[in-house]
Amino acid sequence: MSEKSPIIKIVKKCSPAVVSIIIAKNLPSLENFPDFSPFLPFGFDPKELYKQIPPEMFDEHGRVKIGGGSGFITSSDGFILTNKHVVVDPKADYTVVTNEGKKYHAKVVARDPINDVAILKIECDGMPHIELGESSNLDLGQTVVAIGNALGQFQNTVSTGIVSGLSRHITAQAGANGQQQELRGVIQTDAAINPGNSGGPLVDIDGKAIGINSAVVFGAQNIGFAIPINAAKKAMDDIKKFGRIRAPFLGLRYILVDPGLKIRHNLPVDYGALVVPEATPGDYGVLQNSPAFKAGILEHDIILEADKQKITRELPLSDIIQKHEVGDKINLKVLRRDGKEFSAEVVLEEMK
Repeated sequence: MSEKSPIIKIVKKCSPAVVSIIIAKNLPSLENFPDFSPFLPFGFDPKELYKQIPPEMFDEHGRVKIGGGSGFITSSDGFILTNKHVVVDPKADYTVVTNEGKKYHAKVVARDPINDVAILKIECDGMPHIELGESSNLDLGQTVVAIGNALGQFQNTVSTGIVSGLSRHITAQAGANGQQQELRGVIQTDAAINPGNSGGPLVDIDGKAIGINSAVVFGAQNIGFAIPINAAKKAMDDIKKFGRIRAPFLGLRYILVDPGLKIRHNLPVDYGALVVPEATPGDYGVLQNSPAFKAGILEHDIILEADKQKITRELPLSDIIQKHEVGDKINLKVLRRDGKEFSAEVVLEEMK
């Protein structure tokens, strides 16, 4: 019992702030159902469609519940963190259900343009909340607890494990609807992540959130992933300061150079970011009036370093950019087509 006591204390401390997020939508009005008649069995009454939906699938407003996930309250005035994929539908209505069963209409304040993070707000005061920890100094092997509160099959889920990997870059299934997305810089854990605790907190032994449960690799044993909490903290700070999430923007398209690409295209180096246009005419490698354009970057340039960090597949240019703020200056080491190297200072602007 003594070995379990710290985990029990963590769960009791954090569970009141872990919420369920219910997604609901209005059905098409009955007068629109005739549009679907050619696809229905002969003689089928479209009104029968309503009768085939179980009563528990309707909310108190007559909307159909189409999904859900978890989230967690981060402030006493009702700010909530969850995954972007949980609240991706702009036409849906979102209801937050607390651990005590209280329901609140939730407003989606922001969806992060880069990370699988979204911020919700409910109108309330004095709410229990989870303190946000620090994800930049995690240790391999440290204990973590994943908590979820999705109504239905996965209600009140708790799983324990360790941090088994850091700064992982994967393409994974996020959520129960099978969405595929690229996740970069995520925390790998063997704590069970499932559609029920997706969006819930991954907490440390002190009960502080160090990640947001995000994805699981199906078909693989004990592999789950969480968004580092520092990414969410930056998003929260942006909301409070600017009313929106601000993402830094360089303004160029590139492919990463590796030994294979060097051989195929007879390039002078086997690393860096090769600036290239899209196949569609008019889609330039350097966007007009972008920070890269203003710094004199051209198509077919190879950006070798950014802030003295060598650009590779393990450390792509986008990862370096995302660690900066809008307005930051970064120094690029660039190799031009004629073989000359030069340095360029770029001022990052806000992604629109």
